[in-house]
Amino acid sequence: MADDAQAPDAPAPTPRHLAGDDVGIVHARDFTHPGTFAFKSGQAIEGFTLRYETYGVLNATRDNAVLICHALSGDHHCAGWHSESDGKPGWWNNLIGPGKAVDTRRFFVVCANVLGGCQGSTGPSSADPATGRAYGTHFPFVTIRDMVNAQKLLLDHLGVSELHAVMGGSMGGMTAMLFAIEYPQFTRRQIIMASTANESAQAIAFNEVGRQAIMQDPAWNNGDYPRDGGPRVGLAIARMMAHITYLSDAGMDRKFGRRKRETAGGEAYTFDAQFEVESYLRHQGQSFINRFDANSYLYITRAIDQFDPARACGSLEQAFAPIRAESLVVGFTSDWLFPPEQNRAIALALLRAGKRASYAELSTDLGHDSFLLESPDLYTLISGFLERSETYVFDFAI
Repeated sequence: MADDAQAPDAPAPTPRHLAGDDVGIVHARDFTHPGTFAFKSGQAIEGFTLRYETYGVLNATRDNAVLICHALSGDHHCAGWHSESDGKPGWWNNLIGPGKAVDTRRFFVVCANVLGGCQGSTGPSSADPATGRAYGTHFPFVTIRDMVNAQKLLLDHLGVSELHAVMGGSMGGMTAMLFAIEYPQFTRRQIIMASTANESAQAIAFNEVGRQAIMQDPAWNNGDYPRDGGPRVGLAIARMMAHITYLSDAGMDRKFGRRKRETAGGEAYTFDAQFEVESYLRHQGQSFINRFDANSYLYITRAIDQFDPARACGSLEQAFAPIRAESLVVGFTSDWLFPPEQNRAIALALLRAGKRASYAELSTDLGHDSFLLESPDLYTLISGFLERSETYVFDFAI
């Protein structure tokens, strides 16, 4: 080729939001329930809002909906992109989209930020109509059941006649479980991942330390703080500690080891972040305080602690008695927050209650967050369970 010859321009890469298996640019919407909403605590509010997103199309029989339930720090934005310049897709974008495990060519996917949240749904940071000020700790205590009942009102508003499936991981698994209990005629399938039917003392203890980090921050001010202020130090520390429980020792060692930051200055005797893992956790804490409300963190972690469907019924089998949905429960070997045996116990109780249930255990070193990360094995499990015919027996050894 001559020196002045021009090489053909390389084709520009396809923008991520235009990929064939992506739902593309999405927009959040708000559902406002105008009537009185009674909480399990006996308290009530006049109306509430849930912020939500949908992907795919509701079919003519209105029974192809899949409800996605998010975890503690999640929200309604579980797939797609909010703009062409958006640097981060929805938190489950790897799972939801055309041809993906939750196939939006077939299913109408709905995800809402929970009641008590802070990403557009009514919660402690919302204005109390009676005072015009943020509810703060005057907001009613929220339970997983309250979250489920609010989302059922949203689904009714959307015209959904029946859920093809409800699914989620961690707190989302609790929400899915209770949806199948509370609305058995409405729910055909449930997928529960990295979850539990009741937290261990250790898990409750971690949540309590996080709450204390927030409440002992002077800027918490008994829950009364400005929208752009509040216990940012306490919330960051709570997030840092919680994030450790979402990982695993092996995964952290592989990702960080004892590697030091290039700017650490050798053996400098300071309390600046010297190790990469320190820098990572500080980043997690700082990014969290920019998107999450401290009071919502208090309320939602308490809702998780209180979740125990067996308590009022005497046993988990009795709690599962109303369920008509077929169930898939997935545990992850490296999850030490809600370990495999807690997930297996859910599946065994479903079987003892005479329900159709399957259990799968995936070997990973990614910890509790395994359900959020790339996993072809998980995708195969989910798509097989969602796509199969009603009469096919979906069998896994327990």
